[in-house]
Amino acid sequence: MSTATPCQSSNCPNGRPPSKLECPTCHKLGIKGSFFCGQECFKAGWKTHKLIHDLATPKQPLLDDPNINKDGTFNPFGNFKFTGPLRPVYPLPDYAEDGQPTSESRQEQEKMRTVCRLGREILDIAGASIRPGITTDEIDEIVHNETIKRNAYPSTLNYRGYPKSVCTSVNETICHGIPDKRKLQEGDIINIDISLYYEGFHGDLNATYPVGRVDDDSKKLMRVTREALDEAIKICKPGALFRDLGKVIEPIARTNGCSVIRTYCGHGIHEMFHCAPNVPHYAKNKAVGTMKAGMVFTIEPMINLGTTGTSSTGRTTGLRPLITETGVEVLTAGKRREDLYG
Repeated sequence: MSTATPCQSSNCPNGRPPSKLECPTCHKLGIKGSFFCGQECFKAGWKTHKLIHDLATPKQPLLDDPNINKDGTFNPFGNFKFTGPLRPVYPLPDYAEDGQPTSESRQEQEKMRTVCRLGREILDIAGASIRPGITTDEIDEIVHNETIKRNAYPSTLNYRGYPKSVCTSVNETICHGIPDKRKLQEGDIINIDISLYYEGFHGDLNATYPVGRVDDDSKKLMRVTREALDEAIKICKPGALFRDLGKVIEPIARTNGCSVIRTYCGHGIHEMFHCAPNVPHYAKNKAVGTMKAGMVFTIEPMINLGTTGTSSTGRTTGLRPLITETGVEVLTAGKRREDLYG
C-alpha cells in the first residue's frame, strides 16, 4: 500500500502533511514526487523549485551539418557549380507566392480547438461539483488536477502573482475571485472561469451556475447575460467591428433593468493569455479594430442587476469565438445551451 508524498516545501507551515497538489511542469517533464499541500507552499518555494525544471529540460544539440548555413537555410548541394539552366525542384512553402502561411494557420486553429475542447471538459467537471457545502478551494483542486491530467498548465497559476488555478466569483464578485475556504450556500451563484495552456496556446471560458435553488433575480441575471452573449455572437464575422458588440449587449441589459460593467472587457487570446483586441461590452465604446478570419478573442459580458453603481449582484458568462472566412465558430461551446449557465 503506497503512502502519500509529504509536501515538498522546505518551509511548509503545516508540518509537511501528505499532499496531492502536483507541480504541473514536473508532471509534464516526468519528475516524480513534486507535491505540495497548497498553492501557498507551491508559490513560496517557486524560485528554488523551478531549478529542478531547468536541470530536467534537455538541451538542444548544436547543428554540425556542413550544409546548414549560418542563416538557417539548407543547401543540399553545397558549392556545386551548375553548367546550365537546369536546377533541382523542391516543394515550396505555401506562402512563397502570396505571403500567406495557410498551413500554419490551420495548425494553429487546430491547436486552439484542442485547448478549448479541453477547457470545456474541465469546466463541465467543475460545474458538476457545485453544491451547497463545497468550498471554492475544493473546486480549485478539482480544476488543477483535471488540468494536469490533460498535460496542460492552469494559465492563471502564478500569472502576475495570482495564487490559484481557477477564478471563482461568488454572488456580487464580478470576476477574478480567488478560491478560499468559504462553503457555498444554498441560493448563491458562482462563476467558474477556466483557463489553461496546452501545446503553446491558451484556452479561456467561464460560466455561471446556481447553487441549489436561487431567487428570481439571480435567474434573470443569468438569463439576460446569456441572451446578450448569444446575440453578440450572431454579429461576429469578417468585417464586423469590435465596438459593435457593445451596441448589441447593452440594450439587452438595459431592457431587462440591468447594466453593463465597464471596468473589464473581453480580449484577444492565443499564444498570449491576454492581448489585443480589447472587446468592451457597452455601447458607444471606442474599441479599435475589425474582425478578420483567423482571429480568436473572448466575449464575456459582465452584467449588473440595477443601474451602474447601485447593483446588488454582477455576473459574467464568456465564450471564445474563432472568426472564419464565412462567419464564426464558437470554440468553447458545450453540447447543450444550458451547459453554459448551469
